[in-house]
Amino acid sequence: MSETRRKAVRLTIDGRSIDAEEGKTILEVAREHGIEIPRLCYHPGLEPIGACRMCIVEITKPGWNGRKRLETSCNYLIEEGLIVDTQNPVVRKNRKMLLDLLLARVPDSDVIRQLAAEYGLHDTNFPKRKDADNCILCMICVRICEAIDVCAIAPLYRGPDRIVGVPHKDDCIGCLACALSCPTNAIPFEEFDNKRRIWEKEFDLVRCKVSGEPIGTPEQIEHFAKRCGLPKEDFLKSDSARKKETAAKDARLRI
Repeated sequence: MSETRRKAVRLTIDGRSIDAEEGKTILEVAREHGIEIPRLCYHPGLEPIGACRMCIVEITKPGWNGRKRLETSCNYLIEEGLIVDTQNPVVRKNRKMLLDLLLARVPDSDVIRQLAAEYGLHDTNFPKRKDADNCILCMICVRICEAIDVCAIAPLYRGPDRIVGVPHKDDCIGCLACALSCPTNAIPFEEFDNKRRIWEKEFDLVRCKVSGEPIGTPEQIEHFAKRCGLPKEDFLKSDSARKKETAAKDARLRI
């Protein structure tokens, strides 16, 4: 059975008339048309939650008689006749305030400092957090850890002392999904002598027997093999080794 095609929706973003499929968010459509909207807690593989609010835009509709409101574009679905402004003074003022607060939380984050500079902000007007790391509490690491059924990372404490961490180190499988998804590089890790260290836990590294490249940790391989219902041997080759094998097979078939 063929897929039912979604109907087209016409909306306006920054004065541009755009046709897009219904069911998409403002952020998705904007990115598809080269309209950049800043975002920090957004990840394409996760359900958007609008936690950081950096992707706010101003919307209105023909029947609103000029009334406008701010919405997070990552989780607001497009509608027929929707009018979106991504860069007007009201939007930029609100983003600048959010960045001011973020600069106080993570004053040494290059990512936040660079984004703040784009809004004319070079230092925070609020007291800086002492002994600050680069975590902005976007919760991507927590959500991505849950998405792969590990659930090792969790928010800890409350209020201004809130952080994310791994309450039980044994739960972590050292897969790096959290670190590689973090928008501010707030989760440090290192690899050395066939070892990987993350969240204050050290793992052995398994290497591909074909290419010699590190594949992952034994805990990581075992978890994903079990989750996918496949033998562990299927996870013991690097991507480059698999590509070479596929290319060789294609070449033999063409002879």
